[in-house]
Amino acid sequence: MTTTPRPDPLWRPTPDFAQRTEVALFMRWLAATRDLRFEDYDGLWRWSIEDPEAFWGALWQYLEVDSERAPEAVLTDARMPGATWFPGARINYARHVLRHRGRGAAPAIIARSEARGDHEVSWDTLATDTAHVAAHLRALGVGPGDRVAAYLPNIPEAVVALLACAAIGAVWTLCAPDVGSASVIARFRLVEPVVLIAVDGYRYGGRDFDRREAVGEIAAALPSVRHVVRVPLLAAARTQGSFPAGSVWSELLEGPEVPLEPVAVPFDHPLWIVYSSGTSGTPKGIVHGHGGVLLDHSKAIRFHLNLRAGDRLCRFTSTGWIVWNLLVGGLLVGCTIVCLDGHPNHPEPLAPWRWIDGLGVKHFGCGAAFLTAAMRSGLSPRRHFAFEQLESLGVTGSPLTPEGFHWAYSEVKDDLWLISTSGGTDVAGSFVGGCPLLPVRPGELQHRLLGVAAYAFDASGQPVVDEVGELVITRPMPSMPLRLWNDHDGSRYRSSYFDMYPGIWRHGDWIRFYADGASIIYGRSDATINRHGIRMGTAEIYAALEDLPTVADCLVVDLEYLGRPSFMPLFVQLAPGHALSSDLERDIRDRIRSRASARHVPDAVVQAPAIPRTLNGKRMEVPVRRILLGDAPAEVASADTMQNPESLAFFERYRSRLPS
Repeated sequence: MTTTPRPDPLWRPTPDFAQRTEVALFMRWLAATRDLRFEDYDGLWRWSIEDPEAFWGALWQYLEVDSERAPEAVLTDARMPGATWFPGARINYARHVLRHRGRGAAPAIIARSEARGDHEVSWDTLATDTAHVAAHLRALGVGPGDRVAAYLPNIPEAVVALLACAAIGAVWTLCAPDVGSASVIARFRLVEPVVLIAVDGYRYGGRDFDRREAVGEIAAALPSVRHVVRVPLLAAARTQGSFPAGSVWSELLEGPEVPLEPVAVPFDHPLWIVYSSGTSGTPKGIVHGHGGVLLDHSKAIRFHLNLRAGDRLCRFTSTGWIVWNLLVGGLLVGCTIVCLDGHPNHPEPLAPWRWIDGLGVKHFGCGAAFLTAAMRSGLSPRRHFAFEQLESLGVTGSPLTPEGFHWAYSEVKDDLWLISTSGGTDVAGSFVGGCPLLPVRPGELQHRLLGVAAYAFDASGQPVVDEVGELVITRPMPSMPLRLWNDHDGSRYRSSYFDMYPGIWRHGDWIRFYADGASIIYGRSDATINRHGIRMGTAEIYAALEDLPTVADCLVVDLEYLGRPSFMPLFVQLAPGHALSSDLERDIRDRIRSRASARHVPDAVVQAPAIPRTLNGKRMEVPVRRILLGDAPAEVASADTMQNPESLAFFERYRSRLPS
């Protein structure tokens, strides 16, 4: 096996820093209480996957999980799918968050909103508001297992509503308000919510977006919804207008103080439903449980972000990204979370950096696209701010190039722990990411997270080192989905993750692992679109264009690979007699933006003579993607299996026109 040359580290932890980290404290605790001693992080990680019962059982005790009833065991069935974790335990996610209410007037949430300005929510207020909303939901007849849907941006009301649902055992589900009503309806109709909590609009980049009409469409399409709660955000939308009749958020907070007594639920009781789409585009309703999320998020935030109670955690995210759920998870360990509702660079590019510095943020997380844009703009935050409290900078969503790493150290802070992380909505967390005991090398992710048996598999299903392969997980994790909603026989769950390697989770990413545990992510290995961390199905784009008579057929691919930035071209086969004009291209983009979301809008619209299809009529997204990434047509498709094999030649020619 050849060894790939590795770049020199950009950062190493000092001995003093390493000894004070949360993961080092955990290692000393294991030595004192379990007589377990590890020479380094790699040894700790290997123990965590080789003896999962011992690791997760120790983590349960270390985190002092509050369970009304002690678990009968840690892991009683290690199959994937089907693992059974902590049977008999009775816990609640909201109870673990609100046990930090003893911090009183200290801020639990710091919010910055383009529409509202800045404000704080104390731990006392968070607990009081959660209790009121939980009581109102109960009064509306919402009980354990009922779904509550929200159409909200990253504002404190979204956090409070999630905690209130968790407290009463209801199941939370959420879409961002920049997502078109058709896509929201497809998701919420799947899970049949009984209550809808929705904003009347939002402000982004100085522009107001009125969503009252969209909320009306959503509510009308959901016969299961018995009550609508309006969250007023825009001054221009304060009147009732076309918003469905129901309550106003402030009414839920009225009345005398009520006690909050979170109901104890089983470890695997559903906490929320999040959504991810594969190549079919039909939304998958992914169900995660109270216990799995509680353990995994607490582990990730304490050990892999090195955060503890009182630290300030900021992540730039919309509510449509699983990173929002991880941000809220900071409350589990007592962090103050910083929520941004609006454009991060509004009103000028230094604004987010000024905010991070002024608030004393310890960990700032963002998408790779945010840092790449700052780098390309010539921005140098360190010339303006000292970042005395900023310890780490997290980046996820897509691979950050080595140039992006170098920019962070030269233009943000030279003594910075840069954490590149990769995971997914599917597990509500990360597989590979940061370790404060290890060096940071440009372009690399430091190690696998504790308890994550991640490997690269070759085409024959064998693990490989220093070679690009399929990212797989060979041991169960508590945060893996309980199930997919309405997937009664589990067939879609199995086909989504376990078809290629039975009994082993295949995630759909290309990855290279090095012998020391570091890795590089190379993008998607299938046709699923990954737009800055939000995984989307192609069918939602096709559906947006299906009634446009000038477009006879279309195909979209995402070309994120080998560290390159995402580039998503949409190929359109036009009806006879039509050509791609600027007006038609504008119409295509507008339809996709309004019917799906702004994230679905392609980087380029390209007229193609024909769209490749198989004999049974399926669009050939994966072969086209492979051709555009450099493979020969004969290597990716057999002419005998195609309706129009001659169509592939166009894509081979188009490859030379791709941006470098």
